[in-house]
Amino acid sequence: MKINDAHDLLLKYVTSPTLQRHCLTVSVVLKYWAESLGEPDPEFWECVGLLHDIDFEQFPDEHCKKAKDILESEKANFPEITDELIHAVQSHGWNICCDVQPVHRMEKVLYTIDELTGLIFACAMARPSRSVMDLEVKSVTKKFKTPAFAAGCSREVISNGMELMKAVIPAIDNNEIINRCILAMRTQASALGVGTM
Repeated sequence: MKINDAHDLLLKYVTSPTLQRHCLTVSVVLKYWAESLGEPDPEFWECVGLLHDIDFEQFPDEHCKKAKDILESEKANFPEITDELIHAVQSHGWNICCDVQPVHRMEKVLYTIDELTGLIFACAMARPSRSVMDLEVKSVTKKFKTPAFAAGCSREVISNGMELMKAVIPAIDNNEIINRCILAMRTQASALGVGTM
């Protein structure tokens, strides 16, 4: 699937600027991970990131379940929608709102960064600069240990996701996972609302 098509599809179902920004953030970060890991199709990762919350605005109580229905219904308009893409989109809700387990490396990264990018965004907004450009890993880890801060970002999901990632990405630790997400968000800081280059 091409990223422009994924963008058009997202806008059909997601009108909230906040949710659009979140989807873009996850998309940017997934593409960065794909490139840093030498994956052959970073655009696929990017598209999954953009579409991962396609059902959330209209069906918050059936999140990740309705995504499958929506994406399958759009196959006539977007024949590039594959079962692989649908599984990946659903997998970020594993043990949260659906039973589709993240299996592939990309799905495990998505499962982790969906919540982690939200925490990083909140950390950036709490800084005088309101930017990721001067945000350090230690600031994120400190806020991670403060449950009341950005309480909507599940520490349990992030921690579980990090363990999933460590099993498929050699020699990576929690700090490096956070660091790569910060670096990824810096590449599109202005578009993501977290500073300028």
